[in-house]
Amino acid sequence: MSAESHVAAQVVDLVRELAGRSAEVEVLVRHDAEALTRFANSAIHQNVADATTGVRLRLHVDGRTTGGSTTVTGPDGLRALVERTLAAARVSPADPAWPGLTPPAALHLSAGHHGSGETSGLEFGFDEATARADPAERAARVRDFVDAAGGLETAGYCRTVYTSAAFANSAGQSAEGRTVEAAMDGIARSGGADGVARLASSRLSGIDGAVLGARAAAKARAARAPVELPAGHYEVVLEPDAVKDLLENLATFGFNGKAFAQRQSFAELGRQQFDPSVTIVDEPLGSRGEPAPGLPFDDEGTPCRSLVLVRDGVTTAVTHDRTSAAQAGTGSTGHASPASRSWGPTAGHLRLEAADATPAGGAAPAGPIAESARPLVGRVTRGLLITDFWYTRVLDAKSLVVTGLTRNGVWLIEGGEIVAAVGNLRFTQSYPQALGPGRVLGIGRESVLLPESWGRARYAAPALHLAGWHVTGNASG
Repeated sequence: MSAESHVAAQVVDLVRELAGRSAEVEVLVRHDAEALTRFANSAIHQNVADATTGVRLRLHVDGRTTGGSTTVTGPDGLRALVERTLAAARVSPADPAWPGLTPPAALHLSAGHHGSGETSGLEFGFDEATARADPAERAARVRDFVDAAGGLETAGYCRTVYTSAAFANSAGQSAEGRTVEAAMDGIARSGGADGVARLASSRLSGIDGAVLGARAAAKARAARAPVELPAGHYEVVLEPDAVKDLLENLATFGFNGKAFAQRQSFAELGRQQFDPSVTIVDEPLGSRGEPAPGLPFDDEGTPCRSLVLVRDGVTTAVTHDRTSAAQAGTGSTGHASPASRSWGPTAGHLRLEAADATPAGGAAPAGPIAESARPLVGRVTRGLLITDFWYTRVLDAKSLVVTGLTRNGVWLIEGGEIVAAVGNLRFTQSYPQALGPGRVLGIGRESVLLPESWGRARYAAPALHLAGWHVTGNASG
């Protein structure tokens, strides 16, 4: 039994002692250790590490639901957590939407996980070296990034994250698991133009700072002296970084089970809402031999599994925790989180399936183009190559109309060739409509694993060739 499992069991016992066996209780104990090496002006300026063990408790007593948390995991701290959560329950309103506890269920195991339902007792994918990585190992990748940029000004970070967690509830469900991740995100600047390169991996050894630095520098040099283009509808090739924004918004607003149950999502199960080339899968346990990027259970103890959200253009599922599943008359898909009851359950490991083969078309030159986007650029008669989106905001959640800006490189394509850098653009576009039937003209043959800037989600995105993107103006207006 792990240290986290021991703490979780203690809390369940404390609730039974203080509230009796009629109380329903679930406990998640999670240890997070994150180390970050940050650089700016082509030099490391910050190296920080933080390790915290947190306990989250949810109680349902006498028809009322309350929650509490603590980072004090000694006996006195745990008893204080239970006592104040029980006190809060006595003054809380009734909770008619309480969906009950997760029943005992075996985990769907993948590389890097262990827990109830385990048969082998082995961990095939968990990378101990990444969990123990020191500042020097991250600094070496920063040095390689800076050197590969060839004198351009650079900035960014290299980070490693280790998580170990355990769950227990009074219905008999228990589980434990651990995971590790590495990521690098950096820019290079040339004459006021920025280029970016990012990558996430299940091991620090999978991050090559020199490759990322060279890519960012090539983009920055190619983005100098941009021209301005008028507003209008443009054929586009979106590189994986831009596609990641599509996946993030689709997960948060479209495939969200609470939004679906309240009819605030575009999702219609069984309907052809996307181009037949589009398949989107949530893969919290990894796939194709890749180690798992996430824990094997959610915050309610429901085992996680691969979930096909879109297959061949047909919307087949949305994500649920136990509350949204009860509202929709179905079962949880293992997507509970601390915020899911309020904001809805969201997928954190979306993969847009890459094409099986390179689309037919001209072979575009390398230049600033990401590897997976090159064959797509060669097919464009006149359009735009877009590296990245930022500051995207949803204007209409139901149709998922999003406005935002481009950044880190935009180029005009004519006759399958890049002919000019373009200044940053503002767009207003329905994401589902952009991926609708007949609108996806090509998909890259490689999905790139990319980190989320502010959280622990991971998105595997290929490049996309889309028939139209609605540009509403330049970044200045």
